[in-house]
Amino acid sequence: MKKELVATVALLGGLLLPVAAFAVDTSTDTTGEYLDDAGITAKVKSSFAEDKRVQGRDISVRTDHGVVDLSGTVKSKLESDHATELATRIKAVKAVHNNLKVDGT
Repeated sequence: MKKELVATVALLGGLLLPVAAFAVDTSTDTTGEYLDDAGITAKVKSSFAEDKRVQGRDISVRTDHGVVDLSGTVKSKLESDHATELATRIKAVKAVHNNLKVDGT
Protein backbone atom coordinates (compact mmCIF):
# COMPACT_ATOMS: atom_id res chain seq x y z
CA MET A 1 0.00 0.00 0.00
CA LYS A 2 2.79 2.39 0.92
CA LYS A 3 4.63 1.63 -2.34
CA GLU A 4 1.48 2.45 -4.33
CA LEU A 5 1.11 5.78 -2.51
CA VAL A 6 4.76 6.71 -3.12
CA ALA A 7 4.46 5.73 -6.78
CA THR A 8 1.28 7.76 -7.18
CA VAL A 9 2.81 10.84 -5.54
CA ALA A 10 5.94 10.49 -7.68
CA LEU A 11 3.86 10.17 -10.84
CA LEU A 12 1.72 13.19 -9.99
CA GLY A 13 4.81 15.21 -9.12
CA GLY A 14 6.39 14.29 -12.43
CA LEU A 15 3.27 15.29 -14.32
CA LEU A 16 2.71 18.57 -12.47
CA LEU A 17 6.30 19.81 -12.45
CA PRO A 18 6.23 21.07 -16.06
CA VAL A 19 2.94 22.85 -15.38
CA ALA A 20 4.45 24.63 -12.39
CA ALA A 21 7.47 25.64 -14.45
CA PHE A 22 5.25 27.33 -17.04
CA ALA A 23 3.29 29.14 -14.34
CA VAL A 24 6.38 31.01 -13.12
CA ASP A 25 6.58 34.58 -14.43
CA THR A 26 9.89 34.77 -16.24
CA SER A 27 9.40 38.28 -17.61
CA THR A 28 12.03 40.82 -16.74
CA ASP A 29 9.84 43.87 -17.25
CA THR A 30 9.91 46.31 -14.40
CA THR A 31 7.01 48.64 -13.74
CA GLY A 32 9.00 51.47 -15.31
CA GLU A 33 9.71 49.48 -18.47
CA TYR A 34 6.04 48.56 -18.77
CA LEU A 35 4.98 52.19 -18.39
CA ASP A 36 7.61 53.32 -20.90
CA ASP A 37 6.31 50.81 -23.45
CA ALA A 38 2.71 51.86 -22.79
CA GLY A 39 3.70 55.50 -23.28
CA ILE A 40 5.44 54.72 -26.56
CA THR A 41 2.39 52.80 -27.79
CA ALA A 42 0.11 55.73 -26.88
CA LYS A 43 2.37 58.22 -28.67
CA VAL A 44 2.54 56.08 -31.82
CA LYS A 45 -1.25 55.69 -31.88
CA SER A 46 -1.65 59.42 -31.33
CA SER A 47 0.69 60.22 -34.21
CA PHE A 48 -1.40 57.93 -36.45
CA ALA A 49 -4.63 59.65 -35.35
CA GLU A 50 -3.20 63.09 -36.13
CA ASP A 51 -1.87 62.13 -39.55
CA LYS A 52 -4.21 62.25 -42.55
CA ARG A 53 -2.17 59.73 -44.59
CA VAL A 54 -2.46 56.88 -42.06
CA GLN A 55 -5.71 55.16 -41.15
CA GLY A 56 -4.60 54.39 -37.60
CA ARG A 57 -7.80 52.63 -36.57
CA ASP A 58 -6.80 49.64 -38.71
CA ILE A 59 -3.28 49.42 -37.25
CA SER A 60 -2.49 47.56 -34.06
CA VAL A 61 0.52 48.84 -32.11
CA ARG A 62 2.42 46.77 -29.56
CA THR A 63 5.62 47.86 -27.83
CA ASP A 64 8.09 45.64 -25.97
CA HIS A 65 11.34 47.05 -24.60
CA GLY A 66 11.11 50.02 -26.98
CA VAL A 67 10.55 47.86 -30.06
CA VAL A 68 7.29 48.72 -31.81
CA ASP A 69 5.34 46.05 -33.70
CA LEU A 70 2.80 47.28 -36.24
CA SER A 71 0.15 44.88 -37.52
CA GLY A 72 -3.14 45.18 -39.34
CA THR A 73 -4.22 46.23 -42.79
CA VAL A 74 -3.48 49.40 -44.73
CA LYS A 75 -4.58 50.58 -48.17
CA SER A 76 -1.16 51.00 -49.79
CA LYS A 77 2.56 50.40 -49.49
CA LEU A 78 2.96 54.16 -49.12
CA GLU A 79 0.66 54.16 -46.07
CA SER A 80 2.59 51.23 -44.61
CA ASP A 81 5.92 52.99 -45.09
CA HIS A 82 4.56 56.23 -43.65
CA ALA A 83 3.27 54.41 -40.55
CA THR A 84 6.76 53.02 -40.00
CA GLU A 85 8.25 56.48 -40.43
CA LEU A 86 5.82 58.00 -37.92
CA ALA A 87 6.55 55.31 -35.35
CA THR A 88 10.30 55.70 -35.83
CA ARG A 89 10.06 59.42 -35.02
CA ILE A 90 8.76 58.76 -31.50
CA LYS A 91 11.40 59.31 -28.83
CA ALA A 92 12.59 56.10 -27.12
CA VAL A 93 11.59 53.86 -30.04
CA LYS A 94 14.53 51.52 -30.64
CA ALA A 95 13.14 49.74 -33.71
CA VAL A 96 9.93 49.26 -35.67
CA HIS A 97 8.75 45.91 -37.03
CA ASN A 98 6.27 46.53 -39.80
CA ASN A 99 3.93 43.54 -40.17
CA LEU A 100 1.26 45.53 -41.98
CA LYS A 101 -0.58 43.90 -44.86
CA VAL A 102 -1.59 45.93 -47.88
CA ASP A 103 -5.24 45.45 -48.82
CA GLY A 104 -5.42 44.77 -52.54
CA THR A 105 -9.00 46.04 -53.06
